[in-house]
Amino acid sequence: MIILKLKYIILPIIATSFAISSCNDFLDREPLTDNVNEGFFTEPSQLQAYCNKKYELLPDFKDTNLFTNDQTSDNQAGTDPVDFFLPQRIKVAATGSYNRQGHLRDCNRLLYYALENIQKGELEDTRETQQYIGEIYFFRAYIYFEYLRKFGDFPIIKSELSADDYAANVEANKRKPRNEVARFILEDLNEAIARLLPRSNNLTNHRLNRECAYLFKSRVALYEASWETYHQGTARVPGGPGWPGGTFNGNLNTEIDFFLTEAMASAKEVAEAIQISDKIEDYMNMFNQYDLSSNKEVLLWRMYSADAKVNSLVEGNYHSIYNENGEGCVGQGGGYTRSMVETFLTTNGLPIYAPENTEYKGDKSIPDVMENRDLRLVESTFKPGDMVWRGGNMDQDGRMVYANLLQAYQNLSRTATGYLVRKGWRDSNVAPADNSPLAYMIFRASEAYLNYMEADYMKNKNLDDYSKKYWRALRKRAGVSENFQKTIDATDLSKENDLAVWSGSQMIDKTLYNIRRERRCEFIAEGMRKDDLLRWRSLDKMKNYQTEGFNWQEYQKEPYYVKQLAAGLVVSNSKYLRPHFANELIITNNGYNFEEANYLTPISYDVFRLSTPEKGGDISTSVVYQNPGWPVGANQYALQ
Repeated sequence: MIILKLKYIILPIIATSFAISSCNDFLDREPLTDNVNEGFFTEPSQLQAYCNKKYELLPDFKDTNLFTNDQTSDNQAGTDPVDFFLPQRIKVAATGSYNRQGHLRDCNRLLYYALENIQKGELEDTRETQQYIGEIYFFRAYIYFEYLRKFGDFPIIKSELSADDYAANVEANKRKPRNEVARFILEDLNEAIARLLPRSNNLTNHRLNRECAYLFKSRVALYEASWETYHQGTARVPGGPGWPGGTFNGNLNTEIDFFLTEAMASAKEVAEAIQISDKIEDYMNMFNQYDLSSNKEVLLWRMYSADAKVNSLVEGNYHSIYNENGEGCVGQGGGYTRSMVETFLTTNGLPIYAPENTEYKGDKSIPDVMENRDLRLVESTFKPGDMVWRGGNMDQDGRMVYANLLQAYQNLSRTATGYLVRKGWRDSNVAPADNSPLAYMIFRASEAYLNYMEADYMKNKNLDDYSKKYWRALRKRAGVSENFQKTIDATDLSKENDLAVWSGSQMIDKTLYNIRRERRCEFIAEGMRKDDLLRWRSLDKMKNYQTEGFNWQEYQKEPYYVKQLAAGLVVSNSKYLRPHFANELIITNNGYNFEEANYLTPISYDVFRLSTPEKGGDISTSVVYQNPGWPVGANQYALQ
């Protein structure tokens, strides 16, 4: 039994496998496990068991570490560079693009038979029944949003198909314009909202709730609105020059306005219902607790169980970064980038470079960097003096002094940037590298605040009273002056060390940038940044880009680092630590150089091979088109 906690009580995930209907079987050739038919969906408990399996689609520590996921962006860096940001490193896969088709078929199957059985009177139409149907609509939307982010245009499949009907499957596999896909996702979320119970209901204490669906709807709508806005004039939007989808009969500006309106409306439903705490400890406690029941901002979370031996290594790994050698050295592998750290304001609401900013103490040391800064940065970063590990009996005093930069020094991993991630750290006696039931936060209400603000400004070119209220609330909790206009007035975009200043080749205005700044700071170490850079089209400016960490020019004078240099530490000849400077790919390419083809993922070769009008026909006749900048063919790189 796997234990899943989704708001207040424990949900057992049944291990039984249920049948998968044959929709697009030729693209997802997993074996069918049994023969569930229309007679199965006649009891709410049967729907529940089917739904339970879909919760595996949601984030889980077994799949990803929430606190290191941003190493795929400019917020954090690992010890090795990311292929995604380097030219000619990503290839067209041979298979596997449509990796969620099994789950999608499950969703379509349940919806078909459950709705039919209700109509026939064979399934009682109760609130519980509708809750489970709502969950399936949500999960189908969740699957499609993953596909939308990866591929853009995508087939919309709502009904069962026979694996024997090759022609029907080929027809169903034709890609629809991405705006239609996004509208389809919102329609599914509307169906989910109409059926899901609010989180105050006992049935949803441990399951998806209406508030989650509203929040997710705002995320989807904002993503699509911003993508269509900033990728206009490219082949990555319907009707753009070179768009491979053919003729586009819609109006992109009308679509953008529609999605912005939907983003605002759905975000407001959550933001007005849930007031976030103004205490920074409540912010941090969303990420370092075993039980998130008392945190009203968290809409959905995953619980692990020590008794059931369903845990993660995340908490124990924090204690593993410390070495009891008297020097207080710590090592974690990754770390925040200089770009990330410099984005945060000082408590007076000013950027660090503002001439009148007397609060900023410079970056000669980590303590200087952290003094008078946004509390989200301060509390999410290990600093000299911070407790790291108390020992098994909670009687030790393991505090950070130095960030280790030399791999295997004192048996520690090296820190890539010097700025170590502390978000998620818990003061406990969990042994180094041991398991614990640290909770995984999935959805929280403050995202709705940020989604509303961004959509409001994009749509109306100013901020309404709701946006202003939400912005002040976020800054109050961060310990930053609530006067955001003061920040806007003091902002000099040419001095911001942030890719999000740009959308394509255009520098955005100061208000919009500061909304993006707020989002970056609020979601520090939560894995949100890469999607934001993609939808904003901010990676066009990642050219000869060097990832940097703390001020090495100052730190190299410290006796600790003098000793590390003598022990074999090799660093770049630059003011700021460059974790990847010696990597051959970084040397060859003079840093990161993003290929625009990577804004969308290439479709794997098997999709084309199995989508020809005649089975086994010439690949050039496939009804599927490849994403812009990519060839049709396995193991090939982006076109130059």
